[in-house]
Amino acid sequence: MPGLHSEQTNNTFTVRLPEDVAEWLDQTARRTGVSKSGIIRQALEKARSSPRRPFLRLAGRVAGLADLSSRKGFSYK
Repeated sequence: MPGLHSEQTNNTFTVRLPEDVAEWLDQTARRTGVSKSGIIRQALEKARSSPRRPFLRLAGRVAGLADLSSRKGFSYK
């Protein structure tokens, strides 16, 4: 239709899932008729709107080098 324009963003992510989670996702998608991507999108939207934001509970608790510039391939140039 002239004058009608729809823009769709396409942000694609690759996630490696443990075998049991991948199997659960496959079974749930078949059972519900919702695509695997749709299930993941719904879960992310739910997590984003949650006031508790449980996915942030480990933020700042990562062990490792404080300064990655000391590792080969990283610099402050």
